[in-house]
Amino acid sequence: MPDNAFLRSSGYDWQCDRGYRRERETCVPIVLPDNAYLSDDTSGSGWTCERGFTASSGTCIPIAVPENGYLTNADYGDEWACERGFFEIDGRCDPIALPANAFLDTASYGPGWRCERGFEAVEGACAEIDIPPNAHLDRSGNRWRCDRGFHLSDGECALGR
Repeated sequence: MPDNAFLRSSGYDWQCDRGYRRERETCVPIVLPDNAYLSDDTSGSGWTCERGFTASSGTCIPIAVPENGYLTNADYGDEWACERGFFEIDGRCDPIALPANAFLDTASYGPGWRCERGFEAVEGACAEIDIPPNAHLDRSGNRWRCDRGFHLSDGECALGR
């Protein structure tokens, strides 16, 4: 058994002490780059970059987080996302252009906003929904329905069936 090693619990093989890694039949010291810590990875480098850094050519380089962005991935901190009210484009976090009568939307697709109740999206803006006589907004608030006793006929609400 080499220096800086111990016998595994099975009694049939050995393992390097913490801070050392196996190289053929010896244990060599793990050289930690700046912003790294020892890991339990016995088959690789034996170290992991700290949160906010990523491994590159044996070093830990900072992850470039743009203005209005933040680190994600709680375990590793090696990815970023844009703050609420911003969307990612070309590695930047650009503000969402919020039209009048709109609010921010959390959907991961679309323009990043939705129209308020009583308004509908039309060419990047929120236009007031034109509700005909004998009609009301439906539950969604983005469409209208004919009142009870009326039915849709040629875009209007007509009496009877």
